[in-house]
Amino acid sequence: MSSARIVELRVSSPVEPWQRLGLLVDDGVARIGGVRLRFVDGHDGLVGWGIAESATDPDHIDGLATYAAEVPEGHPPHHPLRIEGFDHVVVMTSSLERTCGAIEAATGAELRRIREAGPVRQGFHRLGEVIVEVVETERVTSPAASFWGFVWNVDDLHDACERLGPEVISLPKPAVQSGRYIATVRPELGLGLPLALMTPR
Repeated sequence: MSSARIVELRVSSPVEPWQRLGLLVDDGVARIGGVRLRFVDGHDGLVGWGIAESATDPDHIDGLATYAAEVPEGHPPHHPLRIEGFDHVVVMTSSLERTCGAIEAATGAELRRIREAGPVRQGFHRLGEVIVEVVETERVTSPAASFWGFVWNVDDLHDACERLGPEVISLPKPAVQSGRYIATVRPELGLGLPLALMTPR
């Protein structure tokens, strides 16, 4: 079993919209569970991931900017939305086999399963506490993979949605995963990437 884990995500986005969610950002860095969010200038969304305890040290994985990072120390700060941590990070690709093969070769994290959903195929890896959901769709034609967005688990989704309000987040709806619910942060907030909140695993 691979010990490699995602411990940092690099986000190219203004900090202010994230602070509207109640995220505590100190010197350009926030903490969600065992993962740091490191904010950099720009409006390009999710632009890189930091991986710890990997057997290899690549600078990219099938086009995904990759770097070695240290495991965060101490406990994450209290979040008003009662975020428990990351559920998954979404990666888009034109070839599930190519991208999932590259992830496994670089990190040792095996492809756990493939889900067929009509024209969309999804592959799943686990890197520490974060699931990597690789999505193949005919709309993606690039020869390299790209980051898309991510999902956080919250202790009480309905309370979180009530705190944020309907202008910030959608109403909870049943998720693909049986018995779980999900709500999507509205793009008008200006996070620079898709973000959803979900009931715990």
